[in-house]
Amino acid sequence: MDHAAEAQRTDLMTITRHALNEQGRHPESRGDFTILLSHIVLGCKFVASAVNKAGLAKLIGLAKLIGLAGETNVQLDVLSNEVFVKALVSSGRTCVLVSEENEAAIFVDAPLRGKYCVCFDPLDGSSNIDYGVSIGTIFGIYMIKDKDNATLEDVLQPGTDMIAAGYCMYGSSCTLVLSTGNGVNGFTLDPSRGEFILTHPNIKIPNKGKIYSVNEGNARNWDAPTAKYAERCKFPQDGSSPKSLRYIGSMVADVHRTLLYGGIFLYPADKKSPSGKVRVLYEDFPMSFLMEQAGGQSFTGKQRALEIVPSEIHQRSPIFLGSYDDVEEIKSLYASESSTA
Repeated sequence: MDHAAEAQRTDLMTITRHALNEQGRHPESRGDFTILLSHIVLGCKFVASAVNKAGLAKLIGLAKLIGLAGETNVQLDVLSNEVFVKALVSSGRTCVLVSEENEAAIFVDAPLRGKYCVCFDPLDGSSNIDYGVSIGTIFGIYMIKDKDNATLEDVLQPGTDMIAAGYCMYGSSCTLVLSTGNGVNGFTLDPSRGEFILTHPNIKIPNKGKIYSVNEGNARNWDAPTAKYAERCKFPQDGSSPKSLRYIGSMVADVHRTLLYGGIFLYPADKKSPSGKVRVLYEDFPMSFLMEQAGGQSFTGKQRALEIVPSEIHQRSPIFLGSYDDVEEIKSLYASESSTA
């Protein structure tokens, strides 16, 4: 790459320009979604800066707060949540917010209400902050039918009703991956310009991958189909090379690698967590939406992940997502288990 030439480029596709282009495809659009996205991007830039300075700012220490799942929150969790709540409310385009950090849904005051619901995990993988591992923000966006009479039922929609989803990964670079239902695109933050630049246009996941990603420490508690699939990954029956195991423990980082290189990410139910551990509204749905838009699949062990109809905002589910053929294989193992039960 000619870095000197790259530095002088003037035709860069920024995320704002991309959103405006998408807006142009819908003549009836009034620009509300573009404004909402710009506030999400602002929140991502703020958190990216805070993550980079966390050690210096003493944000790494544990806050005296306990998360909903009983895990100890990290101060950066608290800061990130405040940033996104304020950014989303101030956009004037949101009606209801669901955050991993808040027990109840946040209903925006009437004067600032818009027509969108945003479900988000402000800092997924925050337990990895101390170790410098990539962490990220995950978000999914729904349309609210009646902003003046919004209820919790408006939030508890299946993932098939989602209109956009994405994640921002904070690591060696800051990468924002987004889908508005028309494919998947990746943008990288250029610190010199302060802009997210399109670097991964039209992401397509390979039909089959060479990597599987799962916490094998829980293997003794898995059900038979999951255990059988992991065994096949290590000892293929067709004589092919075994898959490589790669597990970071940060969903954003593991899914990002899976999206780019193919393979499968597994977070199955087990004896300790029979309902799974991945939160449906702000982890499962957004990642499944992106994976399907990129040509992959997402499965819970019982159904297509996006077809879950949640009954409460912090509901959990097992998840298997990734390359189409790899997910198809684990689906067949669950189908075989059901037929013999």
